[in-house]
Formats: sequence, C-alpha cells, structure tokens
Amino acid sequence: MAKIKKLLVANRGEISLRIMRTAREMGIATVAVYSEADRLSPHVLFADEAVCLGPPASSQSYLLGDKIIAVCMELGVDAIHPGYGFLSENADFARKVNQANLIFIGPSPEAIEVMGSKLAAKQAVAKYEIPLVPGTEEAISDIVVAKTRATEIGYPILIKASAGGGGKGMRVVENEGEFEEQMQRAVSEAQSSFGDSAVFIEKYISSPRHIEIQVLGDQQGNIVYLFERECSIQRRHQKVIEEAPSAVVSPKMRKAMGEAAVGVAKACDYYGAGTVEFIVDADLNFFFLEMNTRLQVEHPVTEMITGKDLVREQILIAEGKALSFTQDELKINGHSLEVRVYAEDPKNNFLPDIGKLETYRRPQGAGVRVDDGFEEGMDIPIYYDPMIAKLITHAENRDAAIGKMLRAIDEYKIVGIQTTLDFCKFAITHKAFVSGDFDTKFVENYFTPDVLEEEVSDVERELLAALAVEFFTQNKSSGKLQSESTMKQESGWRNRLQ
Repeated sequence: MAKIKKLLVANRGEISLRIMRTAREMGIATVAVYSEADRLSPHVLFADEAVCLGPPASSQSYLLGDKIIAVCMELGVDAIHPGYGFLSENADFARKVNQANLIFIGPSPEAIEVMGSKLAAKQAVAKYEIPLVPGTEEAISDIVVAKTRATEIGYPILIKASAGGGGKGMRVVENEGEFEEQMQRAVSEAQSSFGDSAVFIEKYISSPRHIEIQVLGDQQGNIVYLFERECSIQRRHQKVIEEAPSAVVSPKMRKAMGEAAVGVAKACDYYGAGTVEFIVDADLNFFFLEMNTRLQVEHPVTEMITGKDLVREQILIAEGKALSFTQDELKINGHSLEVRVYAEDPKNNFLPDIGKLETYRRPQGAGVRVDDGFEEGMDIPIYYDPMIAKLITHAENRDAAIGKMLRAIDEYKIVGIQTTLDFCKFAITHKAFVSGDFDTKFVENYFTPDVLEEEVSDVERELLAALAVEFFTQNKSSGKLQSESTMKQESGWRNRLQ
C-alpha cells in the first residue's frame, strides 16, 4: 500500500481549501497551484507550498495538466487530487498521472472514459437491469432515421449530446414539425461545446426530479451507497439548492436506488467517490441519467447526514486501503441543506456579477458550515465559475434544517456584489419546497424577479432601524436630540443605504 505524504490539489477556491484541510488532519503536506488572478486566495495561503501556473485564463493555468505533473515531479509530490471541474473528469490527464508514477485520487482512466460518454454509460449498465429512460442505444446522425425513432419513442423527446453536461447540446422537441431544426441545433452545439457532435434521443420526462446517489468503492471491489441527495432546484440546468435525504424518497425506494447505483459503479469497476444521477418522474419511477466520476459540489450534505469525510475516504482508497465500514453500518442522521452562494443577480436572469467583496461576514453557530474560498476585500474574478461559497446546515429533521438555513442566510453579510442568497431564501420558504412537492421546473414555475422586491424592502427596514438606534444612542449621550424631520435630513439615512 502506498502512503501519501505530499498532495497537490489541481484546483482552486473552496474545493482546494476543503481538500487541504482534510489532508492536514491526516498529516499530509499540501501543494497549491494557482493562476495570477488567485495569487492571494485563501487556498494558496493555506497550503504548505504554492506554485503559479500562469495567467488567469483556465487554458493557461488550471488546465495545464503536463505543467501540473511537472510541478509534482519537482516538489516530490506523491498524489494529485483534481477536485471537481477543470481536469477532474479528464481520462487522459488521469492516465498521464498514473504513467508518471503518481497517485490520481479518483477512479481509473477507463471508468472516467466509460461514464464520460452518456451512450457508453448506458450500454455499460444495461446488463445490470438498471432502469433506463426509453431512447436510442447509439448515436444518431441521420435525421430521417432519428425522426422515425422519435416517433416510436413518442413525443415529447429530448435530444442530448453524448459528451454533454450543464444543459449544453440539449433540446426538447415537442412534435415532429420542429424535430429537424432542433436536431441540427443540438448537433451544432455539441460539436462547438465538446468537440463531439454525437447525439442521442430519449423520452422527455415532464416535471422531473433530479435525485442522485453518492457511492464509494475501494480497489478491492467493495462498493457502498451513502444515500441520496435531492438536487431539483436548478437554474439553467445547474443546481442551486441541494438536500439530503430527499423529502419524497421512502426507505424502499432509497434501497432500490442505492442498489442500482452500486450496479452502475460495478459496471465500470469503479473505485473512489462517485455520484450516480437519476431522473425521477411524477410517479416516483427512477431512471439512470449519468455518473459523475468525481467529488460533487454538493458532497457536504452527505457528509453531514452520514458523519463520513468523503475526501478522507477518497485518500484512503487511493492509498489502496479497503473501506472501513459496510453498507449495514451506514445510517442517516438528521437532515442537511446546502445553498450555493453565487455571484449572480437573480433579478437579472441569474447573470454573473463581478466586483469587490466590500463586506463579507460568514454565519456561525451549531449546525452551520461554510465552504468558501474568499475573504473580505477580495475581487470576484471573471474567469471562473461565479460560486462564492456553499452554505450548509444540519439539524435533527428537515423543518429544523430549513429554519437553521433561514437564520444562516440572514446572518450572511455580503456587500459589493449581487448574490443568490435572496433567491435561496425565497425558494426554501416557498410552499412547494416546504411541502416537498417540487421538481426541476421550480424556477420556471414559481420565480419572477419581483418576488425579491419585498425581501429587499425588509432588509432596508432592518438597516433603517439599526441606523436609528445608532443615531439616538450617539445624540442622547451628547444631548443633541432633534426633531424627526431635521434628524432625517442631517443623518442621511437614505444616502447611507444607497
């Protein structure tokens, strides 16, 4: 068995910091890599050593796999943790890491390749009797043949890029009349986004839920599932709010989904941490969607309900150790929520916002966790994903976890940029969310920018009240109390709010 003594984290921001904290707890030295835009980032300052990769653009820094491996060789690094995004699901990079006699903290290059292609993944899991959405088993480029298959499957259908993700190369087709145009658009977008024009067709499931299962597998063939995460609150096909467990999954359904996820992992001889994603229809029938062969952004909610440090488990598995627990030993403890705090303006179609974190104060208290990679005074760079932080709460049940999250959101003070905090507060207090009766169309069905206006006015009232207390305290001690009209003019309350 290989013992990891020095670990390089081939990533940035909150996930780098989160990985390094666990590594330090395990007595492992850490190396950070960074772009010129991240020179003063917390993950750089936290690491034992740090190396600049190049200019801010990812293509000139975080995606330079050969340069990252060269840094490892120069500094005597044993292993590379890719985090998520960037090189985390790049089979060629994983293969090069192995060829350099370094440990890649993740699955085998072969598993990444199989699950990186939605078509190859469907073919691999077919023998395990895992529920699949009705659709084609291979890529289709002939429009006539594709149209025939779409008719057989039944409209509405979904055209999807085989190498796709994040909603790119995906088109919903309601009827035969619009099929050709949508097919051409999907093929074109797949080619431009992924360099692979392969597309396939699936039955479009209306009002779907997005529920995923966390799995862990060791190199001895042991695989367990660590229950489900509900990820249906999304914008632009990307998650914003996650929770574990799901409000609608029964123990029987949980067991069936978990065993199906283990089957998916077995189909590609998987080891490490991975996530099997399912789409769930209105009748709670579930179908295999894809497997993410890496740590997920939303992994903290699973950690909170299981008590397992997934990064620690990843490292132990990479060292060749067997899982230290069995499926029967895993239990669900309470409920956890995660909201992603993005530098985005929900009132402007969630467009990214840039600027300086003029005020940045994290919430605290029992059951509150903040995974972030910024400090007050830092600028939000335009070059990367606009996520500032992940705010996580844990409590004995779902209602308590929601209440704790509302308190934490109110405590989270961010001034200088627009964020998704107000939207998240709106979402988790909406009756559809509270009841558990929601799906991936939550934003489309319930959210309009004007619903946040009242929230803004509430915040303004709180600030006015605080300023009023400050004013009276200062002037009472000096004997300078004035009339209300004079006080408003001279104190400039409104100016201080703007």
